[in-house]
Amino acid sequence: MPRASNNVQTFPNLEAVAKHLRSLDKKVTLIFAYNGTGKTRLSMAFKELGKQRNAEGDVIARDTLYFNAFTEDLFTWDNDLENDRERVLKMNTSSRFFAGLEELEMESHIRRFLNRYADYKFEINYQAGTIRFWREMRQNDNGESEPVLIKVSRGEENMFIWCFFLAIAQLAIDGQGAYDWVKYLYIDDPISSLDENNAIAVAAHLAKMLKEQDQLKAVISSHHTLFFNVLCNELKNALRYFLTHDNAGYHLCDTTDTPRFYHVAMLKELHKAAESGRLYTYHFTILRGILEKTATFHGFNNFGDILRRDPNDEDGTLHMRYVNLLSHGNYSLFEPVEMLEDNKQIFRKILKDFMNNYRFNPELFPEVAAMEANI
Repeated sequence: MPRASNNVQTFPNLEAVAKHLRSLDKKVTLIFAYNGTGKTRLSMAFKELGKQRNAEGDVIARDTLYFNAFTEDLFTWDNDLENDRERVLKMNTSSRFFAGLEELEMESHIRRFLNRYADYKFEINYQAGTIRFWREMRQNDNGESEPVLIKVSRGEENMFIWCFFLAIAQLAIDGQGAYDWVKYLYIDDPISSLDENNAIAVAAHLAKMLKEQDQLKAVISSHHTLFFNVLCNELKNALRYFLTHDNAGYHLCDTTDTPRFYHVAMLKELHKAAESGRLYTYHFTILRGILEKTATFHGFNNFGDILRRDPNDEDGTLHMRYVNLLSHGNYSLFEPVEMLEDNKQIFRKILKDFMNNYRFNPELFPEVAAMEANI
């Protein structure tokens, strides 16, 4: 049984955490945890609890479609070392993940998602269980057009596998027969090897997909502060947990209504972006979200009240107008726009003033004692 203290519950092992997550009557549960805490092992424990076995121990039913590091391991490269030509991505077709692919015309379902993020083309050979990729065509010796096969980058490969999963998840949401066994989606860190623009796009797209369905429950875990923050902003009714581990067990801190550390972590990300000069318009959107949460916590009516020190504070009023103007839009998802230099300076000034004027109590964040004092 878990032990509860205020908004923190302690569990003896990951199986107990997984049982608790299954008991929740919530469409989406978000979990933030650092690498090494046990996120992937938790996803596997959750998946195992959804299996039913017969007397011989064989799995006869299951209920969880999951995405984690093991999902990526279902795909491996054959680099054609002998001829250095036919490089293909191989699928472990013995997994139920690939059930009935050919009948489902999987390419068309994947392209609906992949076209948002990538410019390469692909083709699945269902009999061989392979996928080949190309960007350009050429004429062969017989005058026929054929693709110039490529090995996509690691980031492009991860994006393809993620879109493969999204296509299957959408089939499960739609009640397609091959995936009508799915009752839960469990997604653990789908954004490895992605830059921050794609991290935002993936989070926003995933949130939209989950909000538009009521058939499945979903659990999403991540160590990526930007990805997690976008999910929190988009899925406002989701449960939010911070998972930690020590000698006493595994701790789930309910942060749904608490100004927890990931808001401070996002400030750190904004500070790094400001220092590096790589500031995009969506950074104003993230800053606005943090300002709004801070205003609510401090009892103000809106974020403008924390930017203006008094009614005659002209700089504060101007900064509020800038945040209002430049935070509108959809995170510049697919065409990220870099800020003009003047806007970068204004962003830095607003961020610096905010951090100087509003200090979070460090005792709220004992797990993040190393958080720099100058962010």
